[in-house]
Amino acid sequence: MIGIIGAGAFGTALAIALGRDGRDVRLWSRNAADAEEMRRTRFNARRLAGIELPQTVSITAEIGDLLSAKVILLALPMQALRGFLATEPRLNGLPLVACCKGVDLNTLQGPASLIAQACPQSLSAILTGPSFAADIAKGLPTALTLACRDGAQLQQLLSTPVLRLYRSTDIIGAELGGALKNVIAIAAGVVIGAGLGHSARAALMARGYAEMQRFAAARGAEPETLSGLSGFGDLVLTCTSEQSRNFRYGQALGRGEAFDLSVTVEGVATAKAVSNIAKTSGIDLPITTMIAALIDQDLTLQQAISALLARPLKQE
Repeated sequence: MIGIIGAGAFGTALAIALGRDGRDVRLWSRNAADAEEMRRTRFNARRLAGIELPQTVSITAEIGDLLSAKVILLALPMQALRGFLATEPRLNGLPLVACCKGVDLNTLQGPASLIAQACPQSLSAILTGPSFAADIAKGLPTALTLACRDGAQLQQLLSTPVLRLYRSTDIIGAELGGALKNVIAIAAGVVIGAGLGHSARAALMARGYAEMQRFAAARGAEPETLSGLSGFGDLVLTCTSEQSRNFRYGQALGRGEAFDLSVTVEGVATAKAVSNIAKTSGIDLPITTMIAALIDQDLTLQQAISALLARPLKQE
């Protein structure tokens, strides 16, 4: 049995994809009423409307129902992960796979690192890469990175004919690729929202990718990891589609519009955390720094654009 903690869009999509392939899946929702509604209707109308849950997927509001799982996928918001792990010591010893992207604001750690710290007896891993929940749930071909110190068995257990998992042992690189691309996606959204054009977005993506590589290398990641699915692949997806919440948030910033605060935008916290690390470590991250300042309203949009365009010319 595969356990999935978190019945948001991504957790539900993974449950549908794995259940459709005949896996026994148990999906946990923190809300008992929502769990009961999903059991009754076989749909998650609030988070992923229109796609039926296979009969191989059972829904529960009790964590205890997942403790016999071969693996548990943690599809929780990044900023909620540390607190959740602290309240569930029973998970320690079970294989745990983080399915969120970002950097914890309090500890400045990535999701797999949080798991390793909170559950030292568990095999900790991260599942990340270019993926929208709706595509996975519809059965569209998707490829992801599974980063783990020994992930061969998990790779077989969690792969399907259309959900392809590629192994990596570079957990730090996979964590940072998934986290940093969200910040650059916000910046790409700002560019489009402000009407700066597609050429400017392409330049922003290229320079943002250089920032991702620079920061990841300084934190001990392997350079080639950022050129794979969890880095470059995810960057392309989230910088070019309005399905990306981070991109839509950036568009709203660029247009000077309000954004729905109930929507989780992981890049907001990541921009602040990474900007703080960069300042104390002396890492040059101009785009990330500008996005953090925009979010905190320390700069106006025009000031941020002018500051980036005024940077010294240099060799690429």
